Amino acid sequence: MRKIIMGAALVLTTAVLTGCGSDGSPATSDKPAASVQPKAKAESGNGSGEVKHEVTLEVLGTGTTSVYYNLDTNKMEQVQLPWKKTSTITLTTDAEKKAGLGVSVVPGSVKGPDGMLHPAPCVITVDGKKVADNQDGKSDKMCEFKVK
Repeated sequence: MRKIIMGAALVLTTAVLTGCGSDGSPATSDKPAASVQPKAKAESGNGSGEVKHEVTLEVLGTGTTSVYYNLDTNKMEQVQLPWKKTSTITLTTDAEKKAGLGVSVVPGSVKGPDGMLHPAPCVITVDGKKVADNQDGKSDKMCEFKVK
């Protein structure tokens, strides 16, 4: 439970810093997948220069667990696994396009094959490409990514 609370606090801090002018560097991500940036879908004909990405957060496993996520909203929910949430993220300003918007999911614990509680596996995909995961829950980390 302490890991969930610490992870949620880290996500909340990341969300606050992202909204308040973070320098855009990934928060504690050491995963090489975080450097992969899917191609953006630019809106044509509206002159706004908006860039849209379809982002999907997933928490895998069976049973129920709590999930904290930062996508189009920040929310903590009790969910039935497997769980998935998809949203379209629209980048409208040059700052958002350069620094990116942070998306993340902090999975709760699930009972592993050894009978012990472990973080549930999580995955983030952007425009159909996997950009972050927690190695099937083995890394004891949340999944996070900067969408640019």
